[in-house]
Amino acid sequence: MFFDGFRLEHIDVGQTRLRVRHGGDGSPVLLLHGHPRTHATWHRLAPLLAAAGHTVVCPDLPGYGGSGKPASRPDHRPHSKRAMAQACVRLMAALGHQRFAVVGHDRGGYVAFRAAMDHPERVTHLAALDVVPIGSALARCDARFAAAWWHWFFMGQPTPTPERVINADPQAWYAARGGNRRELMGEEAWRDWLRAISDPETVHAMCEDYRAGLTVDRTDDDADQRAGRRLACPVLAVWAEGDDLPGLYGDVAAVWREWSDDVRGVELAGGHHLAEEVPAELAAELLPFLAGARNAAPAGPPGS
Repeated sequence: MFFDGFRLEHIDVGQTRLRVRHGGDGSPVLLLHGHPRTHATWHRLAPLLAAAGHTVVCPDLPGYGGSGKPASRPDHRPHSKRAMAQACVRLMAALGHQRFAVVGHDRGGYVAFRAAMDHPERVTHLAALDVVPIGSALARCDARFAAAWWHWFFMGQPTPTPERVINADPQAWYAARGGNRRELMGEEAWRDWLRAISDPETVHAMCEDYRAGLTVDRTDDDADQRAGRRLACPVLAVWAEGDDLPGLYGDVAAVWREWSDDVRGVELAGGHHLAEEVPAELAAELLPFLAGARNAAPAGPPGS
């Protein structure tokens, strides 16, 4: 069943309201989806983690799905990964979780990375699915990257050009990028995705996410590297054999070792949407890694 035993809520986190589905009992794990998905992308994985003894929290990222749409600014800061990470930390505090592990896929992986960098007292473990940090990706950008990930630079163009193109026929836009496979996503998740991409406000917020990625997000990553800041928590980097990270970066785990002294890398068979395509195999890698989160003691008062 679709998120059987999970509760769906909308929670005020200060700068916006987040739609969130959560369930289970045990050490908390925050799951952050990518573009253009919603939290529904986790509907096969989340119950496996909950059954294994975790409280699982699955929000729509700020601006995405049924979550609130932060007001845009010329500097794109409201849609930065730093702002999104802050909202997610506040969400976890509102649910009573002061220390938690975070799993992020695609754009959600950038938010998860920023949460671990900015809030080391909160994040105990970071699992990054089919992603390397934005600063690392752009520092390595070449013609192959630009050809494969051209949508980064299209969606990062000033408003309203990308929005007008996407909103003219959202299904056709995402079909052209191979992102609307109904049978892969599952019926309920597909319908949730369709509602999201059909909302012009959501499309604008997603474009703002990409604009932030090419500007303030890279600025934040580069500033951390110059200052020698590193992740304080262990990192599990998981990538898909059928996606393009190995071709672009070779040893994906080596990219993450530029940011952390404790990195494990795993390649799984399948395509980009691992939680939808190979949830059991993904859970088999995540659960031993997350077992260490059970021993993480609560730290500090409720966050803000």
